[in-house]
Parts: sequence; structure tokens; C-alpha cells
Amino acid sequence: MSSGRHRRSTGRGHEGGSPAYPRALRVNEVLRQVVAEELERLADADERLRMVTITEVSTAPDLTVATVFVASLEVDAEEALAERRAQLQRHVGREVRLKRTPRLRFEADPAVEAGARVEAVLRRLDRDGSDGPTPTPDG
Repeated sequence: MSSGRHRRSTGRGHEGGSPAYPRALRVNEVLRQVVAEELERLADADERLRMVTITEVSTAPDLTVATVFVASLEVDAEEALAERRAQLQRHVGREVRLKRTPRLRFEADPAVEAGARVEAVLRRLDRDGSDGPTPTPDG
């Protein structure tokens, strides 16, 4: 019986807070897809959601809370997500068959922020080191 429910395993590695069990990974991926699709639909009505990109979802081991990681969480997008949280949860409840619908929490993805910092450091090193080769300790 397929009532529009998402059932897909990705085989991706695990970086979030829930255990790296196949079911938890599948639940995380399905939640990511469902929330991303609904946010895309909501972005037509709320321009604050247009640049929101869901990078990952990590559920608590008991599936009561799902942390939705966003590529960048600007203040206006954060407000829009807070306003639409209950609506998004209802949508998840309709689309995903779980005993309980997890409470959604939205956070900026720390991996994206860390990557941006690394990139800035590399650019600075490249700019500072462009005068010539760096001398080696051997001579």
C-alpha cells in the first residue's frame, strides 16, 4: 500500500546524533526529503524560505526529536521556520508512517560553517603565499 509515503534507503554514512542503524539512517533520509519538499512548496508563499537548504536530519534515538540541519540559517529564515514548524510537523505526520511524529528543531549545519572557515583560511594562505615558494627547513 503506497499512499505517497517515502521509503528509500540511501546507504550514506552517518554524521548525526542518532545511532548508525539502517532504520535510523532511513528515517533521517526520509524526513530530510519530506521536509525539503514541503519547504520548497512553502517557499512560493514565503520568500524567507527560498534560500533554505536542508543538508541533513538527525533524529534522537527514541525518535521524539528530529534536528533539521540547514546550510545557512539567516535570522529571517529562522523566524519563518519557527512560524511554520507545526505545519511542517503535520506534513511529516501525514507523509511518514511512524509511531510518533518527531518534534522538529532547526539548526545551522556546523559542517557548512566549518567548511566556510577552512575555505577562508586556505584563500588567505594562498593570497599570503603567492609571493614565492615557501622555504623548507632543509635549506
